[in-house]
Amino acid sequence: MQIILLLIIVSLIIAGGFLVVFLWAVRSGQYDDSETPALKVLIEDDMLTHQKPSN
Repeated sequence: MQIILLLIIVSLIIAGGFLVVFLWAVRSGQYDDSETPALKVLIEDDMLTHQKPSN
């Protein structure tokens, strides 16, 4: 019975740690732009390096 209580306490501490890290990631802005990284795969490297400067 004591080991079950110990495991519950340890699991709650670990879950709390994950919650703190998740909230820190959200507040630091890591989930702000979720669309652009997926679209970068579709952009060809030639288009990025050979763009003509607009005047």
